[in-house]
Amino acid sequence: MKKTVQKAFCLLASLMFALQADAAVVRDSIKSEVLGVQRHFMVYLPAGFQRETQRHYPILYLLHGFTDDERAWTEKGQMDRVADELMASGEAKQMVVVMPCAGGPDTKNVWNGYFNMPGWAFEDHFFQELLPAVEKKYRAGGSREQRAVAGLSMGGGGSVGYALGHPDMFAACYAMSAWLNAQERPDAPLDDKVAQVTNAVAKRNPFDKLDNASEEELNTLRQIQFFIDCGDDDFLFENNIELYKKLRQKRFNAQLRVRDGGHSWEYWHNALRLCLPFVSRNFK
Repeated sequence: MKKTVQKAFCLLASLMFALQADAAVVRDSIKSEVLGVQRHFMVYLPAGFQRETQRHYPILYLLHGFTDDERAWTEKGQMDRVADELMASGEAKQMVVVMPCAGGPDTKNVWNGYFNMPGWAFEDHFFQELLPAVEKKYRAGGSREQRAVAGLSMGGGGSVGYALGHPDMFAACYAMSAWLNAQERPDAPLDDKVAQVTNAVAKRNPFDKLDNASEEELNTLRQIQFFIDCGDDDFLFENNIELYKKLRQKRFNAQLRVRDGGHSWEYWHNALRLCLPFVSRNFK
């Protein structure tokens, strides 16, 4: 009996591996006229993508944090391994995952940030150039019902800002340890890249957005499904709880998870196991 169970387990493991054997992560780039530079991005392609050439996929935009780049989610977060497992088991739908580059470790010389700011119109680049190009090339997205956004820290705040600022574009938003607000420095020099991203976060904070929205605007925003995920030892914990409370106050059907952990890749790696099934449930 024991050998039979072991053989069955090995067969199941082999089958799951075979199903995901042709999943891939590729590094691509796009010439941005908005930013005036070549921008790289990573793309996770699910099993069967290369063979099923007529199939159209839902898409998740997965945003990195401050000082990271497009490689962070695969190199530090192992997102491809998590995606392989969840899609093979059926816990998550097969989807294309795009990881754009909105930063880098050299914060003095490299712009960081998902919002428009002086000298760095990344939000325009994202919606006008990156999104339409990748969805055409990789047979994915095409409508809000087939599109979601998620991210960690700076990318968590970026995902919330993108969802609230473009409610016609996303069905769901999963924010991890989100950087949601900051102390604005209106006198900061235009070439102070850290100060400018801080100012952009302050100006796009979701609390003012929700408080100033009309009931008609709120009805549109309530179509987006929000999931807030933050560790109990995270230095951004209070802001994330505040956002959840604000969403509930405004009668959003938002979800919250607080788990043991801090502002770390261990936490965000595990958060993917909630994120991918969540966005899957909201794809139509």
